[in-house]
Amino acid sequence: MVKVYIDGQEGTTGLKILERFEDRTDIELLRIDEDKRKDNDERKKLINSSDYTFLCLPDAAAKEAVAMADERVRIIDASTAHRTNPDWTYGFPELGKEFREKIAKSNRVAVPGCYASGFASMVYPLVKLGIMPSDYPVSVHAVSGYSGAGKKAIAQYEAADRPAELDSPRQYALTQQHKHVPEMQKICGLEYAPAFNPLVCDYFCGMVVSLPIHTRLLTKKYSVSDIQKALAEYYADSFFVKVLPEGEPQDGFIGANNLSGTNFMEIFVNGNDDRLIICSRLDNLGKGASGAAVQCLNIMMGIDEKTGLLL
Repeated sequence: MVKVYIDGQEGTTGLKILERFEDRTDIELLRIDEDKRKDNDERKKLINSSDYTFLCLPDAAAKEAVAMADERVRIIDASTAHRTNPDWTYGFPELGKEFREKIAKSNRVAVPGCYASGFASMVYPLVKLGIMPSDYPVSVHAVSGYSGAGKKAIAQYEAADRPAELDSPRQYALTQQHKHVPEMQKICGLEYAPAFNPLVCDYFCGMVVSLPIHTRLLTKKYSVSDIQKALAEYYADSFFVKVLPEGEPQDGFIGANNLSGTNFMEIFVNGNDDRLIICSRLDNLGKGASGAAVQCLNIMMGIDEKTGLLL
């Protein structure tokens, strides 16, 4: 039985990881006393008593925790702190065999951001397969439930006296400095940062990340069928990532919360010969956070990656 500690277990991601551990008998959870959650000596003791430590913390605290850890402790970091660090493994196994193999062996794994997960699921294979040039002027749009903004935002959205503005979708990151943009660019091998337009909406969890494409700017002319087939073949062996058949959804609407509570991701390819729209749907708290973290743990442990994730 392996020992697991969650540093930041009271946050949204930490609590969701705990949910996925409820019926597991192959791990021993190490718990910190409530009054010692910010006691660095106690945190260090628990981190170094564990075989695996999850970091569900702000970036500065995550870096602090890593500095406390012995090299033998295998760390899975859900913060932004290490996603572009070359010494860390990017925790998205479906992106390729090399990602999965590195996760299995690594002692330092950075879990992708929720928006970045949807983005990379589309852009990474298009660039790798030579369909999208690395200098393509990428724009991406996304809608997400408010849970992705953390405890303060959740309380704001769920308050009885909240402002009417919260009834509508709200655009943010208007200065193009969203924290997920660096990993979007680096992981996908893009020469230029994408223009990113995220919106937070009045529902709890789930997201759709949308990638519009002008086919004239690709490496050659591709049809909807060409792109759908290429992505379907790329993810053919993936359990959690599925590419939907051409023409889906049949009613022409993609809801953002359909995969809430799961670790699944669905990719849709639609459009026409001139303009395509590729969409990636996932749960921002599942495949976009806690589910992805637990999936990485399972791969690192050498067990079925689905363990604890078929809720």
